[in-house]
Amino acid sequence: MGNKPTIAISHLGCEKNRIDSEHMLGLLAQAGYAVDTDEELADYVIVNTCSFIQAAREESVRTLVELAEAEKKIVITGCMAQHFQEQLLEELPEAVALVGTGDYNKIVEVIERVETGERVKEVSAEPTYIADETTPRYRTTTEGVAYLRVAEGCDYRCAFCIIPHLRGNQRSRPIESIVAEAKQLASEGVQEIILISQITTNYGVDIYGEPKLAELLRALGEVDVPWIRIHYAYPTGLTPKVMAAIRETPNVLPYLDLPLQHSHPEVLRRMNRPWQAGVNDSIIEKIKTALPDAVLRTTFIVGFPGETDEHFEHLLQFVRRHEFDHVGVFTFSPEEGTPAYNLPNQLSPDVMEARRDILMQAQQPISWKKNQAQISKVVDVSIEQHNPATGESIGRSARFAPEVDGVVYVRGNVRLGSMVPVAIDDADVYDLYGHVATAADLVQRQPARML
Repeated sequence: MGNKPTIAISHLGCEKNRIDSEHMLGLLAQAGYAVDTDEELADYVIVNTCSFIQAAREESVRTLVELAEAEKKIVITGCMAQHFQEQLLEELPEAVALVGTGDYNKIVEVIERVETGERVKEVSAEPTYIADETTPRYRTTTEGVAYLRVAEGCDYRCAFCIIPHLRGNQRSRPIESIVAEAKQLASEGVQEIILISQITTNYGVDIYGEPKLAELLRALGEVDVPWIRIHYAYPTGLTPKVMAAIRETPNVLPYLDLPLQHSHPEVLRRMNRPWQAGVNDSIIEKIKTALPDAVLRTTFIVGFPGETDEHFEHLLQFVRRHEFDHVGVFTFSPEEGTPAYNLPNQLSPDVMEARRDILMQAQQPISWKKNQAQISKVVDVSIEQHNPATGESIGRSARFAPEVDGVVYVRGNVRLGSMVPVAIDDADVYDLYGHVATAADLVQRQPARML
């Protein structure tokens, strides 16, 4: 490695950002740079920032300021670098480089230029790059799980969302490329692959002329990995063809993350999602019929400009009626550069936070009931943490996605990174509790691999 500097990465934001961080780590390691998790020991700290909502920007700014006060040489990458180029360079003299969301593949060249004394700005006006299976990658997730990006960017223009501006239009990877990377991950011992993009149900439209998620899922069914999970499935893309592929491909979990955002037609129209209003109820019923074991997660925005008490009550009853397994609720964040930023009838933070609390409280008994139904079942659990001294472990069943859902607390002897049958003994609103299944458990209890 010679005299090359040591580099650390501070990762912020979503799974898409995580994959960018992992590719930068892989590229730097391949080029002979020492990569350290300890920012204090590093010569450079790459901060992969998030700029999706105000809270994410504030976290990114805090991280940058702390590193600047520690007199670290900072390379700013990710969404804030794409969004606030000139401001960041002007306000943070400690920033030696700025790298956009479509330019992280140039990170080695950027560091080389910085080493010569140049202050580098590498930000494409329109991001077009997407990494593939040939791009080096150093995974930062737990041993058994990996994210696999099937597409980047977005062609939709929701009124509240700045993602198309930050990450460009949709660009999908060919099926063969995705399958090749999935096979690489399986060979590394990965037990669960999570497919991500901005709109995974729109996968392939840009390169094949029509959505190809069903074909992709069937192709991934040939990969030797126990679980394949789909994130960000827009309801209109859950066609009978896609649901048949989920049902008929054994390693594809019937877990669907549906970013519905709201239920009332008027709010959805103002969000520039009018196409969704007519399908919300019908598609959920179709999913439950086609996939009776389906686990449904969704997210909602409360406090969108113009949301009335009537609109919110509609959403509240929608949540109670459909009994989603997992619900996330966000208050509206006005993002400069989006149509929603200038909409009239903006709501106060107090009103938005009160509505968020009411919606989450309505969901709690539903989540409790769903988890209670797991008691006395035997479920497969992917073990992600293990304490040999106490014999206690933490993992996830197929019902739980990493970081956003609950976990399973397991008693008994297990191996980190393994997948084991667990007999569920107890449950609360968020988590399950059980022990490694015995032969008697396997005979006496009802198996529930997919629940």
